[in-house]
Amino acid sequence: MASESIHPASAPSRRVVVAAVGAAGLALTLNACGSGDDASSSSDAPAAGSVLGKTSDIPEGGGKIFKDSGVVVTQPTAGQFKAFSSKCTHQGCAVTGIADGVITCPCHKSEFSVADGSVKKGPATQPLPEEKITVSGDSITLA
Repeated sequence: MASESIHPASAPSRRVVVAAVGAAGLALTLNACGSGDDASSSSDAPAAGSVLGKTSDIPEGGGKIFKDSGVVVTQPTAGQFKAFSSKCTHQGCAVTGIADGVITCPCHKSEFSVADGSVKKGPATQPLPEEKITVSGDSITLA
């Protein structure tokens, strides 16, 4: 009868463990950031006819984010109102800040113009999509 020597299986090296943990962390990070520059989706469209607020809520040269409707309304110059999607075109995060004429995304610090939604600072490469609004008296409504 032949005798086989039994050797315990060796544990993975520290390098293998660190690489596996790093790969798993990278996969989670990439998944959390979204998938590409296409942030448009018909299921995320705000409801037409929704009253957003009053014109007095929107500061001149700035704007207000209507989180529940997914819309940013700005007033670039006195009496001129614009609306844009509040979903950043880079990775789909919701924008959270408006200051000094720009709308800011907290995820990767993209900046968009309050006047036309154009990219002022990347990594976003596409402007915020314009939303249609109507202003009647002092009321702002999604069209």
